Amino acid sequence: MKIDNIDVDSAVSHARQLLAAERDISPALKAALEMILLLVTVLLNRVTLNSKNSSKPPASDPNRNKGSRKKSDKLSGGQKSHVGTTLRKIENPDEIEIITLDRRTLPKGHYKEDGFETRQVFDIDISRVVTEYQAQRLINEKGRCFIAPFPDTVTKAVQYGKGTKAHIVYLSQYQLLPYNRIKEYFADQFGMPISEGSFYNFNQQAYEQLAEFEMICKENLVASTCLHADETGININGKRHWLHGASNDQWTHFFPHAKRGTEAMNEINILPRYHGVLCHDHWKPYYKYDCSHSLCNAHHLRELTRAWEQDKQQWALEMKRMLEKINNAVNETGGLLPPEEAEKWTIKYRELLDKANIECPPPDKPKEVKRGRIKRSKARNLLERLIDFEEDVLRFMTNACVPFTNNVAERSIRMTKVQQKISGCFRSTDGAKIFCRVRGYLTTCRQQGVSATQAMTLVFEGKLPEFAL
Repeated sequence: MKIDNIDVDSAVSHARQLLAAERDISPALKAALEMILLLVTVLLNRVTLNSKNSSKPPASDPNRNKGSRKKSDKLSGGQKSHVGTTLRKIENPDEIEIITLDRRTLPKGHYKEDGFETRQVFDIDISRVVTEYQAQRLINEKGRCFIAPFPDTVTKAVQYGKGTKAHIVYLSQYQLLPYNRIKEYFADQFGMPISEGSFYNFNQQAYEQLAEFEMICKENLVASTCLHADETGININGKRHWLHGASNDQWTHFFPHAKRGTEAMNEINILPRYHGVLCHDHWKPYYKYDCSHSLCNAHHLRELTRAWEQDKQQWALEMKRMLEKINNAVNETGGLLPPEEAEKWTIKYRELLDKANIECPPPDKPKEVKRGRIKRSKARNLLERLIDFEEDVLRFMTNACVPFTNNVAERSIRMTKVQQKISGCFRSTDGAKIFCRVRGYLTTCRQQGVSATQAMTLVFEGKLPEFAL
């Protein structure tokens, strides 16, 4: 590895050689120097990790350079099939303002009306709308009073409407704004000083209203041909918990749990009933379930990059290039390789792994019999995974519904990290559950072509989106 154009590997290797050749040195000092060299190697391996050779996010890369885009034969700008968003005139404007000519400024002569030239200005009017319901009262000759019934949704003398509730939950759960900023926004823009307690109540109401939708979502995920699963750490009241995500191209479900493994997955009750193809990042508990599996090759590419850059494993570089070539071949054929071509790539894959076994052999058995598995290097662990789970690594070649990566699941939970950066943590498990259910609903609606604003309005109208009926 190189840091600031300094070949650190060569420097450490040279220091080890000199230390081994040195005879006039005490065993204690020699052991201490060897320990220092080991620590230097370990720390350098960590320093050289980045988003391309590990699971670290791109934002953590120091002075990262974006990769140059491949040159395209297309002209710059919007393409012919692109649907633009150019501002255009509408037929029925909300307001019309007539501008008349001052005839006194015109030359003398006779003039006749010739219509208008029009220009339109699109603006917004942020305002509060208060509707007062006045129920008629009638009293008969016996003094008995009759009052017209109020609408079912109007139950108090003063209350917030469904539009206000929908907008607050939208800002809280979709735009991820903290309560205090929403409070300032409503006070400044609408002149409505709403308490943070009310914000929580609105979110709680949306959570309860979406219980039926969550069941529908889970059933659709169980019935899907291909399912993506992932999990990420979240902070609930200062303690580590896990957010579990299950998704496909049309449905998304989130759930928080104190555990990461099968205890949480069984409680969610999606994977125990699933029998299609499950895409994941090789988290071992996923293999407890009775379904086919597909491993995320984006993870493999990063690990192969690390094995090449840090461990100088030539096979890792060749395997990385091979997987990328296979993916390109799959994309060029429309998502599925013919059986003959898939078999050719499988043979090349196995031949490269045989070569890798020579370059990166398994560790020698210790002379003393020890319990448990013999410790292996990261490169060897990766190699054994590629050997043992060959079918799961290459399933994207032979199954059209299986993608090359698990990006569907990773994209769906990515905004959770944004929420944690903004708020730091969830204050309670109930708050985390509200976020997961509402966020899963909004994400699914976006996947189905329903805007987040429309989706939240439906919630407080007590309706389900059409695609869920």
